[in-house]
Amino acid sequence: QEQLDESGGGLVQAGGSLSLSCSDPGRTFSNYAMGWFRQAPGKEREFVAAITLHSTSTYYTDSVKGRFTLSRENTKNTVNLQMNSLKPEDTAVYYCAAATKQTSNTTKKHEYDLWGQGTQVTVSK
Repeated sequence: QEQLDESGGGLVQAGGSLSLSCSDPGRTFSNYAMGWFRQAPGKEREFVAAITLHSTSTYYTDSVKGRFTLSRENTKNTVNLQMNSLKPEDTAVYYCAAATKQTSNTTKKHEYDLWGQGTQVTVSK
């Protein structure tokens, strides 16, 4: 499966910030709905945030609202997830995803057909 390029994960103390980026030089992200998901050890991959085609709407899971911001930089063909006020429970592997076909619900994993390899985010107490 073709993979998107992710960067920006790492180790940070609680209350700190990280910014994740997703890119694919071979594609134009402005044509797709984009999302971020995360998977903690022993848990299912869960929705974090999504931005619709043409950036008309953004969606966030309740636990990150007010702390995370998802945005596009069309000139750089990237999608960025700014994560502030990080908590230990945010620790997970974070995955970027793109929906190349029309989607009905950008919060669902099965709506996305392109994925990144994942980047580790670890938040210490």
